[in-house]
Amino acid sequence: MRIGIIEETKTPPDTRVCLPPAHCAKIMAMHPEIQVVVQPSASRCFSNQEYKDLGIELQEDVSDCDVLLGVKEVKMSALMENKNYFFFSHTIKKQAYNKELLQTILQKKIHLVDYETLSDKDGKRVIAFGRWAGIVGAHNGILTWGKRKKRFELKAMNECFDFEEAKSYYSSLDLKGLKVVLTGTGRVAYGSAEVLDLMNIKRLSAEEFLAYKGEEAVYCMLATEQMFAKGIDNEFEEEFYNNPLGYHSILHPYLSTGNTLINGIYWDNKAPALFTKEDMRDANFSIEVIADITCDIAPVASIPSTLKASTITDPIFGYDPVKEAEVAPFQKDVIDMMTVDNLPNELPRDASTDFGNQFLEHVLPELLASKIAMIHRASITTKDGKLNEPYLYLTDYIA
Repeated sequence: MRIGIIEETKTPPDTRVCLPPAHCAKIMAMHPEIQVVVQPSASRCFSNQEYKDLGIELQEDVSDCDVLLGVKEVKMSALMENKNYFFFSHTIKKQAYNKELLQTILQKKIHLVDYETLSDKDGKRVIAFGRWAGIVGAHNGILTWGKRKKRFELKAMNECFDFEEAKSYYSSLDLKGLKVVLTGTGRVAYGSAEVLDLMNIKRLSAEEFLAYKGEEAVYCMLATEQMFAKGIDNEFEEEFYNNPLGYHSILHPYLSTGNTLINGIYWDNKAPALFTKEDMRDANFSIEVIADITCDIAPVASIPSTLKASTITDPIFGYDPVKEAEVAPFQKDVIDMMTVDNLPNELPRDASTDFGNQFLEHVLPELLASKIAMIHRASITTKDGKLNEPYLYLTDYIA
């Protein structure tokens, strides 16, 4: 088997990689029947020389590879026919901006495995950048709050060599009065909680948070059943995860208590938004900063003020609840939005190393196995130019 690590072709190019040099070398040492080659890249966080130093072959033309591994969406003109690709396609929610990409993949009879859908038999994802999205998202959220309050200038994560450097700044921050609402209990949310804990922000239960009147920096972490309910009795049932229709948000008490929202949930298109534009105009709405790690773009979004994905170099914009429009940030009566959609790319070496570890542990054994149920479940398309059975619901999307 020949595995090719492809150059990232999305604009701007992502600097992460699914397999760093050490991981490529480890695969070939453990499995002599596998050869890993790398398409050269000037933007990758690990240099071409770092791969060469470990004996990994650099190869511009990777058309002779059996499996091609990327991170972000591959440029349509760069897709090779009849190949097996692994990358994040951002199509399973029927994202309008990638419809043509999926159409092209089908036309070229490409077998696409999406990392986002690789899961074990219990449906739990086995590989993700989520922890690092949460880590960077929380860092950026607190950075935004510090700028708004004119308390401190926290160094941007992408300007740090690694997470260890970023952590060295946390003990000196003046966080008095900070009250963070953190949504979610998955990889992303726990990554965010990791940063908040390192900043010595005290974690409170939901009840304690709502009752808290002090000035010490605090946060609460909300599970799904604390955010959504149905009926007049605000009931929650497990059915929500498969069919969230009929539910409504019960987040409002936290939005009139906290001043910073870090949104780290996975959001289903059929689920209600966390709040509405009308809610944001309410005098009791006290949130001043929103770090939307989930980053679904409005109007189909959990956060109605996520008007766009911001960038690593320009991460913050203002949202005027009255005008319902983007404005300059850090103004009175304006909510500051941090909506970077490729957050792990701010710590690419850390994130890539962690991702590579997950690939070796969970995905590589499936590639080598005779029965590859996990990969079949994660295959959005097949080599005969059709949608795989679990993804037939995308038929109208690509029609």
